[in-house]
Formats: sequence, C-alpha cells, structure tokens
Amino acid sequence: MTSISGRQPILDDSLQRLCGALVPLLLLSACSMGTVVVRGTQTILDSGIAAMNRETDLDLAKAAMPANLKLLEGMLIEDPGNKVLRLYAAEGFYGYAYGFVEIEDRERAKQLYRRCYEHARLALEQSGISMDPEASPENELEAAVARAGKAAVPALFWSASCLGNWVNLNRDNPAGIAELSSTAILMRRVLELDETFYHGGAHLFFGVYYGGRSPMFGGNFERAEQHFRRAHEINREQLLLVDLLYAEYLARQRLDRDAFHQHLTRILESPVNLNPDLALVNAIARQRAGILIKSEDDWF
Repeated sequence: MTSISGRQPILDDSLQRLCGALVPLLLLSACSMGTVVVRGTQTILDSGIAAMNRETDLDLAKAAMPANLKLLEGMLIEDPGNKVLRLYAAEGFYGYAYGFVEIEDRERAKQLYRRCYEHARLALEQSGISMDPEASPENELEAAVARAGKAAVPALFWSASCLGNWVNLNRDNPAGIAELSSTAILMRRVLELDETFYHGGAHLFFGVYYGGRSPMFGGNFERAEQHFRRAHEINREQLLLVDLLYAEYLARQRLDRDAFHQHLTRILESPVNLNPDLALVNAIARQRAGILIKSEDDWF
C-alpha cells in the first residue's frame, strides 16, 4: 500500500519486520521444543559417555547406567528419528547387559539384548538398510548391506553385536542359531568399511564367531586366532576384553588350558590404569576373568 504522498507507511515496515521474525518461529514450530532441547544436548551426552567409560568403580557404574538408559529412551520419545540417540541407546543396553546382568540373570540379559537390537535396527533403517536382518533371505541381505557406506558402520556394528549376543544366550534355540549368519553378514561389512571401529570390535566378533565352535560346526581356530591378534594390534594390547574372549571361547574350545590360564592371568595382573579411556570395559573384563579362572578345573 502506498500513501498519497508516495511514501511507504511506517506500518508496512513494521509488518515486514514482524513477518520476518515470525517465519523462523513458524519453521521452528515443526519441531517441538523438546526436540530442540534434545538436539542441543549432544556434547553433554558425549561427555557423559566418556566419563562412564573412564569409571573404575563397577558398583557406581552399575547403579548409574539404568537411569541413563531411561533418560535416553525418554529423549527418543521427543526425537524418535534421532539416529545418534538410537545408537547411544543400543551401546548402553549392550554394555549394561554384558557388564552387569548376563552373569547373574541370563533371561533378563536376553531381554536387554533384544531392546539393544531394536534400537540398533531402527538406526540401521535410518542408515538406508530397511531389511530386517532376522527375517530377510541371506542373498538379499548381503546385497543391501553391500550398498552401505561408511556412515552406516555404527548401525551395522551394534545391530550385529546386540543380535549376536542374544543368539549366544539362545544356543539351544535352532531359530536363534540360524540368525548367527545374518549377524556375520553385517559385521563383515564393518570389517570392509572400518576395521578399527569401536576398538576393533568386528575382529573380536569374528574371534568369537570362529573360535567358539568346533570346526565340525563352522568353527575355524586359525581364523579366530588371526582376528584376536588383529584386535590386540588395534588396541596396542590395552583392551583386556581381547584376552578374556580369547580364553573364554578359543582356548576353551581348543581345550588349551595353558592359553586359558595365561590370558586370564594377564588380565588379573594388569594395572588398573592400563588405559584410562578403557577403564570400565577393562574393569568388567577383570571381574569376569576372576569368575572364569575359578572354574578352570571344571573345564580342563
């Protein structure tokens, strides 16, 4: 609108400024305030996870983790499409189940690994792999996974890890055993894209995968040895979980008592400050090594 004098009214200028201010607010309304808050906590979550990984007191970590997991799931209610949160939740449920539940209550651990897997599977969908690893034909799953790029590595890794541990606790279930090959398809792609991801975790997976079964049932001790050795190289022998899984799966399957005892003893005699960033997982390995070595006479 133009005035008789030909000059733009002051009201029009105010309306323009108001509209300019409203546009970003209208765009912001597409996301809830809760979503905005959740997405603004990324650095805090990163720091919290780093602090937890450096924790040496297992009782403190065990007490703290459930509240943190529920916080993550609450944040996912506000922002269900947040892949980073999905992966944090998968990692958290995996660590809690393996570190603090599996030894005491295997049935509860199975349920936690399922929750872990559901979070990871949703992250896998968000990474472009919509096929369900549990239900898809292997050739179709392999084709879908082969198209995945490096950005999909975390979702591939945690989907395989969570489902793999669930299968490991259901070894008496034929349906569960059949899914083990699906986890291997996912984890092989992790090896191809980034073998160092999560402390070389894919190598640990295949160390157990090939070392925990006799050759008659698909095991391959030489390949297991190679994967454990590579995991040690990646971590400069500072991740005690490598020794633990070597003893628990490969040495036991080989009936190699000397190797079993040697690897567990190395864990128990290692310094607490071996690597501060791996303090929690090393403390868990130390605890489990103490339990395993007490059963040495029963297994050999």
